[in-house]
Amino acid sequence: MKTTDILKAKKHLGQHFLTNEATIDNIVALIKEKCPKDMPILEVGPGQGVLTFRLDKHFTHFKASEFDRDMIRILSKQMDEEKIIKGDFLKLDLKNIFDGQPFALVGNFPYNISSQIIFKMLENLDYIPIMIGMFQKEVAERICSNKKGKQNGILSLNAQAYYETNKMFDIPPEAFSPPPKVNSSIIYLNRLEDYTLKCDAKLYSKVIKLVFQQRRKKLRNTLKPLLEDTSDELFHMRPEQLSVEDFVNIANRIEEQNKKK
Repeated sequence: MKTTDILKAKKHLGQHFLTNEATIDNIVALIKEKCPKDMPILEVGPGQGVLTFRLDKHFTHFKASEFDRDMIRILSKQMDEEKIIKGDFLKLDLKNIFDGQPFALVGNFPYNISSQIIFKMLENLDYIPIMIGMFQKEVAERICSNKKGKQNGILSLNAQAYYETNKMFDIPPEAFSPPPKVNSSIIYLNRLEDYTLKCDAKLYSKVIKLVFQQRRKKLRNTLKPLLEDTSDELFHMRPEQLSVEDFVNIANRIEEQNKKK
């Protein structure tokens, strides 16, 4: 009996167990290719361990963060329990996971918290130079979109401000048990060599959040509370038409205006 047959997936935790061996091989191979063997690895949502046990054997420093007690019990039978972080990943203090050392964040991320994992990563980007994870295909394409258009949004503009984003390959529903109703994708994020944003980072995020709350409106309308002069042609566009560099420019304009007051 396969380990994936032991327990039923829990819908409220967004669980879909990966069962296709070729897909598992491809994900493990990608992580090994992109991450040095001595690089600390943190896996989120290991489930029943289809990636976990292979990664634990290969990497010198490995830990897994799991919320589900049933999954923790399965993992504990086949690996050192000290390597299992029990609890909610989103509540972890990541700088203490490997005593302040940078690490790669990997995993078949639960769909219901995948966007939150991205924002958690961005809050800790000094510690996470690499991320390799599974997302719903639609979410993956939004994160990795490098075109100005409908896929451009809060996720892509925040992630691409600090990381090079790459969609590596797609995974069909039949690779899982139970099969999800959507396709999935593996993405690879590699932190930029110079990941210091050329503007106030908090203001950058604030501006993006503000304009995408009303994404159908032009910037000259949504930015009125923050910026007095919106006569430039840039502000006659909608937010999805702008790049990271455009939003850096806007954040700097707001900061310059505030200094003059």
